[in-house]
Amino acid sequence: MKFVIDDKIPYIKGALEPFGEVVYLPGAKTTPEIVKNADALITRTRTICNETLLKNSTVSFIATATIGFDHIDTDFCKQAGIEWTNAPGCNSKSVEQYIASALFVLAEKKGFRLKDKTIGIVGVGQVGSKVAKVCELLGMKVLLNDPPRERAEGPDQFVNFQEIISNSDIITFHVPLTMHGEDATFHMADSLFFNSLEHCPIIFNTCRGEVVDTFAGESAIERGQISGMVLDCWEREPDIDRNLLQLVDLATPHIAGYSKDGKANGTRMSIQAISQFFNLGIDDWQPQGVDLPDQTIINLDGLNRTEEEIIGEAIRFTYDIRNDDQQLRNNPELFEKLRGDYPVRREYPVFTIKPKNINNVTVDKLKQLGFNISI
Repeated sequence: MKFVIDDKIPYIKGALEPFGEVVYLPGAKTTPEIVKNADALITRTRTICNETLLKNSTVSFIATATIGFDHIDTDFCKQAGIEWTNAPGCNSKSVEQYIASALFVLAEKKGFRLKDKTIGIVGVGQVGSKVAKVCELLGMKVLLNDPPRERAEGPDQFVNFQEIISNSDIITFHVPLTMHGEDATFHMADSLFFNSLEHCPIIFNTCRGEVVDTFAGESAIERGQISGMVLDCWEREPDIDRNLLQLVDLATPHIAGYSKDGKANGTRMSIQAISQFFNLGIDDWQPQGVDLPDQTIINLDGLNRTEEEIIGEAIRFTYDIRNDDQQLRNNPELFEKLRGDYPVRREYPVFTIKPKNINNVTVDKLKQLGFNISI
């Protein structure tokens, strides 16, 4: 057998070598010639899996180690008899961590308390659901908008998009990129959206760049229609708009889901799917040697500090978004390199908090986030 694998997918080397030829190469160099006699591809979003790449190939299965799959032409794959799979939810905790870090940074920068704010979450799937839970834990009022889920489950827990626009202090998008139909998300945040906002909110986009119209976003910031913006996803990546880069509060190179835990999950789900499809017998395969940060012990003193300050310090110890923001501002031309060479980031369960002068209610919230507690 022959497997073609994006060389930026971590912890995967050695998994498929016992079963045939394995070719590792950059996603951009995955060409029709390379895949012509391949049996399977393991990809990321930078490899466009369409007729141009796959026509007349022997590929029968594609696994993308990502939540999103808009880089896969699913209609062509169906016609060609090519099965495919993605990795839903693999990095959802990583995006939750990213959002939480950004919220605490902005609260400090702009001088507000999170518990005084209403957050509107647009798209309540694997990621949006986790963001909702952490925001509720932090005492924020949470509004949920997800028309497909509302149609399937009823309206009780959801609000319409107009209510998000009218009542949110912060709006965060967690939707797939859908170009057409009643649930189209392309340029969901366009001029009409920004002109309709009532609370001058902060806008987050950590899903797909095309959800926010670049020029409408720039105009909204310059005209004071919004009070801030956090962008991880950009139109026309990696050639991002430099003017918008300078205008937003926090800018990162599409790495919200780039914790080592999220990466390892995507790899695990892809290898297990390949195993099941080809009956390789490694359906329970797990990645080994996932990198650890230099420090995993958090000595946390809550003396004369609010609960919000305590939790914020713990979260920013695990991940401080300002580091990624500075890297991108200093080197916007290195967008892809910053993604490809991303440093070690781990999620809360890797860290142990040693609390001092912290009450049981706050300690319990830290546990709910996923931290280990050492008394």
